[in-house]
Amino acid sequence: MAGTSGFSVSGYGPERGTWARLASRDSVLRRLDWPLLLSALALSAIGSLLVWSATRNRTSLNGGDPYSFLFRHITNTGIGFALMIGTIWLGHRTLRGAVPVLYGLSVVLVLLVLTPLGSTINGAHAWIVISGFSLQPSEFVKVTIILGMAMILASRVDAGDQQHPDHRTVAKALGLAVIPMAITMLMPDLGSVMVMAVIVLGVLLASGASNRWIIGLIGAGVLGAFLVAALGVLDEYQINRFAAFANPNLDPAGVGYNTNQARIAIGSGGLTGTGLFHGSQTTGQFVPEQQTDFVFTVAGEELGFVGAGLILLLLGVVLWRACRIARETTELYGTIVAAGIIAWFAFQAFENIGMTLGIMPVAGLPLPFVSYGGTSMFAVWIAVGLLQSIRVQRPMSA
Repeated sequence: MAGTSGFSVSGYGPERGTWARLASRDSVLRRLDWPLLLSALALSAIGSLLVWSATRNRTSLNGGDPYSFLFRHITNTGIGFALMIGTIWLGHRTLRGAVPVLYGLSVVLVLLVLTPLGSTINGAHAWIVISGFSLQPSEFVKVTIILGMAMILASRVDAGDQQHPDHRTVAKALGLAVIPMAITMLMPDLGSVMVMAVIVLGVLLASGASNRWIIGLIGAGVLGAFLVAALGVLDEYQINRFAAFANPNLDPAGVGYNTNQARIAIGSGGLTGTGLFHGSQTTGQFVPEQQTDFVFTVAGEELGFVGAGLILLLLGVVLWRACRIARETTELYGTIVAAGIIAWFAFQAFENIGMTLGIMPVAGLPLPFVSYGGTSMFAVWIAVGLLQSIRVQRPMSA
């Protein structure tokens, strides 16, 4: 079946000839979700300014070059954008067939973190650093968990064999997710595990799996949290973060320092902010990790409620368009992939912004598209590519 735009509804990646793909370039542009794309680009552009403001005076970080992090952030965004284009070109259906390879690579990468190649950055042993290049494999795991679970859960439904995934299928999908989650927990990278757990719930809800699985997983999550605390799996700094969240007045010069300074920075911004590069908290370097985990504090202080609200609005547009893509696709596989990305973006943004406001514990998660960080930037733009692919490949009547 061929759409009027020249696309085969079944796909447009490598299964089509190069000249056919080039000839249908205009059709791709027409089918793209432009509000989603422009909102993501705007977030990355705002992030560039915030990262620049947070790092231009920190010579211990930038090595004396005030533009260092700005150029890196723009470069990371450019690479991420290229990965998005590549993902659209391949197509989510083509990637469906490559899931076993992608999943295997992501598991190998997270395992390498536990070897001598693994490095600790900001208290988290979640990185691979080779010749100055750092990689956080857990960011790519989020993508492969979504693709892998979607492949399993939708296989028999899209084939018409059943209306909803049966218990055996759900168990297989959960088994696929548990392996990298368990490895990530051993690092321990609690923040990434939290995101992965929310992704799993979002994927299962979208798949139409039995509510008994959802209720059972929530109960297992609560029990697992108690066991993790009781068995001493978490590092001391992670336990201290939860203690500071439960009692904000606990050790304000120690474990509670980050969140206290973050609230001061955001509170001082008022309605319109102090002006870019004129925030006393930011310029005075009072907020740690302000270019990554606490980048929202720069927006709150220097751009005020208006600037911070604009970031929230743009994130809302990204989630809204993703929800629309999930609703309009005619295949369960595409719906599940989109739902997993929605759960990922929504929870990670809520957690990141919430910890700067003191309503969520500090978990070391970047703000999607805004925070500095190569691996996280690459992963979110790949996710945008998957969403765009789902939209582009839907039938014209959808």
